[in-house]
Amino acid sequence: MQIAVITTSQVPSITANSIQVMKVCQSYRQLGHDVTLIVPGRKTANWDEISRIFGIKSKFSIKYIPNHKIFRRYDFSFRSGLHIFLKNYDLIHTWMPQIAIIAGFLGKPYIIELHGMPTGKFGPKIYKDIFFSNHKKRFLCITNALKEMYEEAYKFNFKASEILIAPNGVVLEPYLNLPETSEIRKNLGIKNQFTAVYTGHLYQGRGMDLLVELAKNLPEIQFIWVGGREEDVNQWKEYINKDRIENIRLIGFVGNEYIPTYQSAGDVLLMPYEMRIAGSSGGNSVDFCSPMKMFEYMAAGKPIISSDLPIIHEVLNEKNAIFCSYNDVNQWVDAINLIKNDPVYGIRLGNQARMDVEQYSWSERAKKSLDGFVA
Repeated sequence: MQIAVITTSQVPSITANSIQVMKVCQSYRQLGHDVTLIVPGRKTANWDEISRIFGIKSKFSIKYIPNHKIFRRYDFSFRSGLHIFLKNYDLIHTWMPQIAIIAGFLGKPYIIELHGMPTGKFGPKIYKDIFFSNHKKRFLCITNALKEMYEEAYKFNFKASEILIAPNGVVLEPYLNLPETSEIRKNLGIKNQFTAVYTGHLYQGRGMDLLVELAKNLPEIQFIWVGGREEDVNQWKEYINKDRIENIRLIGFVGNEYIPTYQSAGDVLLMPYEMRIAGSSGGNSVDFCSPMKMFEYMAAGKPIISSDLPIIHEVLNEKNAIFCSYNDVNQWVDAINLIKNDPVYGIRLGNQARMDVEQYSWSERAKKSLDGFVA
């Protein structure tokens, strides 16, 4: 099947939405479909560089369409629409409501991702037109909470055949057959001692202040931070050095292919989300987010300690994670010490998480996306 995947995400980029787009493309390709990713801009990297940044092994086509900021991406939508009109695609997969409208007008079945509520002057109206259209369509909604938010806002119920709760996922293969934890640490140049790992961006709402307090309260434990934009990493390094905190090590950005190794170097993996979670484009996703980090942590098979946010409970539970109040340092200290002092309990949590994540692989997500929709 010929699939066009259309998004305004930048390629290459280190933002979570760009990573998600690339994983979607790879999963379709691994199912044997012919995939063309259509993005705005001009080619700035070759496939080898893109593969390294995103950890992508299955090659697919990438078409860049020039656009101008003055037109606020509407020229990109128009040119993308012209492209799918001229090409014989069997399916359109998009994050853009404008593309969904165009695909429906052209009689093309489409899948549209729902990752947040529509914003702006025209966004809500465009989505309303899509919801009540007769197009052949399927919505991939990252959480059930977000689905309920849409239904409340638009005073309707999704048709069962048109909606799929499709959280973000993980590629499981890089987590298989990794060396023992001590060997991984040796290879990475990390001290072989009890280690708490955080991977991800250092945006507002990610709990970095809490991680600093944990390091102060647990000087015998090594904290490894992996990820973040260069300016954020430098800012936190300056702060940590000024405070003379010696048990935090900032690794900075690493290619997506190395994330499993760093996560597997930890004895415990931390998700200290606050009540306001900012993404690369701003906003607050705390009520409906589906963090890719969560599925990566589960795949690593290590015990997870997470902020006790309602949305996290759509995936994690008391059998595969420990939950703490996001602003209670003592709870987090106790939870880390519990894992440290009772390794059998930690192993049990990690093993359960590893089993539970099987249903959240990107390939499973792609299969479910197509099941009963198109051949």
